[in-house]
Amino acid sequence: MKKMTEQHLINAFGGESQAYMRYVHFANQAEKEKFGNVARLFRAIAHAEYIHAGDHYWELRHLEGGFVANSMAAFGPGDTRKNLKLAIAGETYEIEEMYPTYIEVAKFQGEKGAQRSFEWSYSTEKMHKMLYEKALESVNSGTDVELGSIQVCEVCGYTLEGEAPDRCPICNALKDQFTAFE
Repeated sequence: MKKMTEQHLINAFGGESQAYMRYVHFANQAEKEKFGNVARLFRAIAHAEYIHAGDHYWELRHLEGGFVANSMAAFGPGDTRKNLKLAIAGETYEIEEMYPTYIEVAKFQGEKGAQRSFEWSYSTEKMHKMLYEKALESVNSGTDVELGSIQVCEVCGYTLEGEAPDRCPICNALKDQFTAFE
């Protein structure tokens, strides 16, 4: 694998792993503040980030040894409103800067597995941002967000509110490969 794409995978693995941990902590804070649906949303998206990290990690299976991961991470957790803002900032960075660049480099370098992994993550981060913005709007008005079932594809991490589709629009996984967060 070309070194630049390899480093991007390492960085993306680090970023998605950190997002997973942040969102688990943010879920706990939301529960403390009696925002049960926001907590469920954080847990569902944390699971999607775990899948993204795993997809990136799998593409690095040729490596042995320790490597430094340089990734954007939001620090300074606080109340649920602040945590939602941090989550939106992280998702925005991935959508506007990180993944578009990583995809183009992987494409240029002919690294198809990395490109697929980056594209799957990129496609799902857009939905994460929209769901977090919906939650922030509710929390800003002092209420918990109204959410139906949240579905996460176990193959690519695609996340949506409502019923699981017959096939994932990102990776084509079957409906039974979705996990529901009720």
